[in-house]
Amino acid sequence: MTAHVLMYCTAVCPYCVRAEQLLRSRGVEQIEKVRIDLDPAQRDAMIERTGRRTVPQVFVGERHVGGFDDLAALDRAGGLVPLLNG
Repeated sequence: MTAHVLMYCTAVCPYCVRAEQLLRSRGVEQIEKVRIDLDPAQRDAMIERTGRRTVPQVFVGERHVGGFDDLAALDRAGGLVPLLNG
């Protein structure tokens, strides 16, 4: 069982695709995607919640992991899988 994963994203974001691929390669089957390009209120909520304006913004459980570069760095450091299995 993996932790709940939420990702703020847009339809045409290559880093969103890469983040999803990385998460799936680590066993994540369900990713709750929040499309901020379809709902400006969700964009505002993302900015308020993360302090960032770029996508993707990934949460594992309640922890804000960050964008794709942050997610990849966490994985390289060996911290992603334990967080997912939390």
